[in-house]
Amino acid sequence: MNDLSGGALSPVLTPFDEEGAPSVQRFVGHCRALLDDDVGLAVFGTNSEANSLSVAEKRSLLDALLDAGLPAARMMPGTGACALPDAIELTRHAVASGCAGVLMLPPFYYKGVSDEGLFRAYARVIDAVGDARLKIYLYHIPPVAQVGLSLALVARLLKAWPGTIAGIKDSSGDWSHTRALIDAFASSGFRVYAGSETFLLRTLEAGGAGCITATGNVNAAAIAKLARDWRNPDAATQQSRLDATRAAFQRFPMIAAMKAAIAWQSGDENWASVRAPLVELSTAQRAQLESALAAIGFRIPHAAKLALRTEALH
Repeated sequence: MNDLSGGALSPVLTPFDEEGAPSVQRFVGHCRALLDDDVGLAVFGTNSEANSLSVAEKRSLLDALLDAGLPAARMMPGTGACALPDAIELTRHAVASGCAGVLMLPPFYYKGVSDEGLFRAYARVIDAVGDARLKIYLYHIPPVAQVGLSLALVARLLKAWPGTIAGIKDSSGDWSHTRALIDAFASSGFRVYAGSETFLLRTLEAGGAGCITATGNVNAAAIAKLARDWRNPDAATQQSRLDATRAAFQRFPMIAAMKAAIAWQSGDENWASVRAPLVELSTAQRAQLESALAAIGFRIPHAAKLALRTEALH
């Protein structure tokens, strides 16, 4: 069932239609293009605006991918939620659908919670799902969630469910923390993914699994290439190019910037839409982004594919 060996996954952006609902056709087309570029699908991640989507919307979007024939074995849906019944429902659905794993935020609304409380939350989901096929990839993103997963908690979860706790996405932005996770747990088969391609080469060299990165939405082929070819002599040069592209997008709110870039290069303006409380880039910001991308000669490799598929919507 698990086919996450490629080393790079994208938290897939969620396109919206004119009424503000998820655009199923655009979503399926984008996911198909990402798979063509050898990037796995971490649908319903932070950059998917997942916490602005309902459980029903996420279930429907996952079903649309499966109905379109996209391989569940290349998917790692985000199923974490503040309400445990929501996390349980989404996780059950992902497992029943044959997904390779799930990416699970801890419940994050209450701050300052203990490791014991977080352990109980994961335990409740695992016990309620009750399926040996379940593979959980923990999601550590304290800059956003303000609730993190300590190394001690990771160790306790691994000890309790060694066949279920499969890995972690470390979006701390702290390389020393990612390295500590790799040093502590990777030798047991625990898969450590960096939360940005900025750390991709270092992660792979240290024994990590790869990265689950926002800019996989717009730079998928190049990120996947380094994940495959990181032992090659030009790996550092590849990493530098990835860093330059990342830096261009990071000058702006990332989700809105990536959507604006897709809208620009695909010719489909609906791609620029985000769901409140996020807001789109201003006209001035879009001009600055386009100028920055043009300056480094950057094009979204699969923009043409999205443009072709967009024609069918009209």
